[in-house]
Amino acid sequence: METEGQQPTTGTRGRSAVQVYETLRAEILALTLRPGDVLDEVSLARRFNLSRSPIREALSKLQSERLVTMQTNRSPIVTPINLIDFPKFIEALDLSQRFNTRLAARNRTDADLFRIRQISKEFDESVKRFDPLELSEGNARLHVAISEAGGNPYTTRQYTELLNEGRRFLHIHFEALAREESRPPWRDQHEEMIQAIADRDLDLADRLAHEHTMNFQERFLRALHKKADFDFRIEPAKKTGSTTK
Repeated sequence: METEGQQPTTGTRGRSAVQVYETLRAEILALTLRPGDVLDEVSLARRFNLSRSPIREALSKLQSERLVTMQTNRSPIVTPINLIDFPKFIEALDLSQRFNTRLAARNRTDADLFRIRQISKEFDESVKRFDPLELSEGNARLHVAISEAGGNPYTTRQYTELLNEGRRFLHIHFEALAREESRPPWRDQHEEMIQAIADRDLDLADRLAHEHTMNFQERFLRALHKKADFDFRIEPAKKTGSTTK
């Protein structure tokens, strides 16, 4: 029996679930909701003035994106950032990014190229405001547009999932860059990749995509080593029988 908030109709509940999903997703990606934070359904229902049904729908969708972790007989939590998985994530991202950028260089149309350049221009404009959440959204849009120019919906779907899963890593990366760079290096890297796609230079597109991933990895790890002013702790997950060096 629902005891918290209002009792919406089916249509209203659907819209409410979308609103809750979008709000919580933005807060998780921006690290306003920190890794490991508890997401209590009753508290969330009170916050959004809703019943618990749309809250559960929103949490279920966030779980499908690996942003929320469900727990048996306990409240869900914001999925922890696990550094043990980071090298595997980078390996998968590198392979997917190289393949999709190479495919775009081979298959892109003039219309694809126009769209990619428009999104790149919008991204460059957002750099002036330097909002990490806006930047990570714009970066994902640009790379997905490049992938879509390759014309393979299966690889685009896989690549999009990787980009979404890495958004919190990227947010930390952008926050660190905001402290130290006047002209973010990825702007030049994006321009070079787009030019390689325009020139249909498959090998150059492949190489630049690889360098782009390695640059992200290096700067993310540098941000951690500098112990930037994050208001949460990022720790490797403990493994049974393992030791921490």
